Amino acid sequence: MTVVVTGLGATSPLGGDVSSTWEGALAGRSGVRTLDNDWAETYGMAVNFAGQLAVSPLEVLSRPEAKRMDPSAQMAIVATREAWAHAGSPEVDPERIGAVVSSGIGGVWTLLSAWDTMKEKGAARVLPLTVPMLMPNSPTAYVSLELKARAGSHSPVSACASGAEAIGMAFEMIESGRADIVVAGGTEAAIHPLPISAFAAMAALSKRNDDPAGASRPYDTSRDGFVLGEGSGVVVLESEEHAKARGAHIYARLLGVGMTSDGHHIAAPEPNGTGQTRAMELSLQRAGLTAADVAHVNAHATSTPVGDMIEARGIRALLGSHADQVALSATKSMTGHLLGGAGALESVFTIKALETRTAPPTINVTSPDPELELDLVRDTPRELPEGQLAAINNSFGFGGHNVALVFGTA
Repeated sequence: MTVVVTGLGATSPLGGDVSSTWEGALAGRSGVRTLDNDWAETYGMAVNFAGQLAVSPLEVLSRPEAKRMDPSAQMAIVATREAWAHAGSPEVDPERIGAVVSSGIGGVWTLLSAWDTMKEKGAARVLPLTVPMLMPNSPTAYVSLELKARAGSHSPVSACASGAEAIGMAFEMIESGRADIVVAGGTEAAIHPLPISAFAAMAALSKRNDDPAGASRPYDTSRDGFVLGEGSGVVVLESEEHAKARGAHIYARLLGVGMTSDGHHIAAPEPNGTGQTRAMELSLQRAGLTAADVAHVNAHATSTPVGDMIEARGIRALLGSHADQVALSATKSMTGHLLGGAGALESVFTIKALETRTAPPTINVTSPDPELELDLVRDTPRELPEGQLAAINNSFGFGGHNVALVFGTA
């Protein structure tokens, strides 16, 4: 069974929908800026910038419905409504609709705000919807409520691989016949003083406070850590047969999924990248493809000193000499790292790259790491070849989670 993509949705630091986000990426525009929140100075934080949403969810949601959701769920609903509309708002038996939307951290704003309320005003003032808002499955629960999806609602939590794993799980729901249509993706809203300070304490974040837009520098010799971002990406998946029967537009095909784990360290990737390479290999095997079929890779590439080169060596090991003909993009240079939303938003980028035959650029690379033996797309977009193409989207997470998705042209 062939699984196809018939709907795309996004809200990100680059724009409030897919069109504006993709336009920003092609323009090589950074969505990272200095935080303007009062708390950014209150706590003496080591990092005072991030990739904040370009457009408030309140542009799409009413205030009463937004008040019932954590910001992570608000962003997921914004992306879902766009993706569902792109798919033609199909009329499908609810028992044949599924939802798989993940978050790496969950409702951190709700949890910490409720704790503040309890300390300052007492237990009686804690809001009754606190638990439904903070639980990690809250975004997918709201998506399933929105679509009345009854084929299954799931939330795989695998740190920064969560969004990609959600799409992989949705792929398997379609393949197994559990559902005709599955809405899948990831979301994150963790630009809060505690997560920022915690990531900074473990030396994971860039500290370029004087140059926020230039802080995320994948593969550059001066990279010093990732930049936290927020947002959501969502796709609508269905079987090719189902999509064609209803006359849906097909953006791309989802051809294969590879998932592995390192079993190595809670926060560091296995030094040789063997788990990452195996995930990519498995995704190609499942797609029935070889390295020679790959034209483009959207790398996980967070801009950390160690992680970028482990992935780069793994890609080279997978593709061999063919890697010289593969366009490599690192879009976190523009969006920052959306954690549980990253794999989903970057899937949207990968699908748009195939649809438009244009690989987005990687910005802020002024001095490429001399060990990088890959063809990095720098500063300006690059045209991809004609004919049937395949592209890999990589996502890896703390805990050793590795997910690779292979998309193909429609």
